[in-house]
Amino acid sequence: MNIQRPNQNLCTGTRREFLWQMGAGFTGLALTALLDQEGFFGSKAMAATPGVGSAGPQIAHLPKRAKSCIFLFMYGGPSQMDLFDYKPELQKRHGQTANLESRRRNVSAGKLLGSKRTFKQYGQSGQWCSDALPHLATQMDKLAVIKSLYSDSFAHGSAMLQMNSGRIIQGYPSMGSWLSYGLGSMNQNLPGYVVMLDPRGGPISGAANWSSGFMPASHQGTVFRASGQPILNLDSASGLTAPMQRDLISTANALNAEHLAKRPGYSELQARIANYELAFQLQTTAPEALDLTSETEATKEMYGLNDPKTDHPIALGPAPFGRQCLVARRLVERGVRFVQIYHGGGHQQQNWDAHNGVEENLKIHCPEINKPITALLRDLEQRGLLDETLVVWGGEFGRQALVQGGGDGRDHNPKGFTYWEGGRQPGRRPVAKTEDRGHEA
Repeated sequence: MNIQRPNQNLCTGTRREFLWQMGAGFTGLALTALLDQEGFFGSKAMAATPGVGSAGPQIAHLPKRAKSCIFLFMYGGPSQMDLFDYKPELQKRHGQTANLESRRRNVSAGKLLGSKRTFKQYGQSGQWCSDALPHLATQMDKLAVIKSLYSDSFAHGSAMLQMNSGRIIQGYPSMGSWLSYGLGSMNQNLPGYVVMLDPRGGPISGAANWSSGFMPASHQGTVFRASGQPILNLDSASGLTAPMQRDLISTANALNAEHLAKRPGYSELQARIANYELAFQLQTTAPEALDLTSETEATKEMYGLNDPKTDHPIALGPAPFGRQCLVARRLVERGVRFVQIYHGGGHQQQNWDAHNGVEENLKIHCPEINKPITALLRDLEQRGLLDETLVVWGGEFGRQALVQGGGDGRDHNPKGFTYWEGGRQPGRRPVAKTEDRGHEA
């Protein structure tokens, strides 16, 4: 396993274990299923291969508590010491020289950069949050903040792959694929694994982040577009009626099934059969799931859908991300297992990559997520969904304690960064920590 645990004694709970095992550790889930299929556990094994015409896996491999996961991925690497990881020592030593590892085995001298944000403790748990996220600060009792994540790569592409699949190279199943495979499907008319991208662009390592890797292709993520038609080529352009389409798809599936019978285990063809069936179902189910007109004006306001853009030229305001968070809530209501929303696209200040100035970066992106995430947590709670929906927030790494450039830039730092998990129980306590400067776990 490549995501290391720097200090086993920092945390004895299970939440940090979840994040450590998030990519690499989910292989154990599939191993358990395979051993069960072989009769290792002494019970009758049942195959879980999607059947012809199925829109996805029918049964769960493992017992489940949380039914769905919403993964809010902050592409670029948010600055932990400016958001959740309050470091008084770093503030005191602002401007002093320190020797820290800026790239693997490259230790160099630089000046420490304290945060300009104001921190306070919130709720029963007394967890810290900065004034960059004033709305989210009111929800700290719903969060377990893990401040000691550690990964292997200083580069965006490979670091993202590791946080999604547990490996820094392509070809391994993503976490959403493992959950789809391990927990089965709850809705045969919608994809079990949905991905939504920032309007400014997708992550640098692309579709490998939601790939099913060496697992059946039916478990890969389905991308819903940020604007325009959410799913391309969903409507019939040929004027076929629904019964005609049904007959066409059934005929194609029968021919594909005959072809598949001579090629057992060819998962791409199995996935194609499943996708034809799912696409037919999506023509009616997807428009309803993605239609926000049935939501109340109060709900839309809560998610920031009516808020204007800020005056920064590359800032979007909360509306685009708010729509995606609201769609995510509607999808998990309808049985979608895993929804991943990428916030930030393009390069540097268009995402959370604060090389050119952390303060400007925070002023662009924090208002874009502040209201929507707060609304998502509240909305899930008031609908009784927070107990069965795991909300995860974080990026591919964090930022350096040293200043970069002549202003207030921060470079990449995979040695100690922050994730949080929302849901389950109120009054969460902080989980693990970084050293006094916030540089490493």
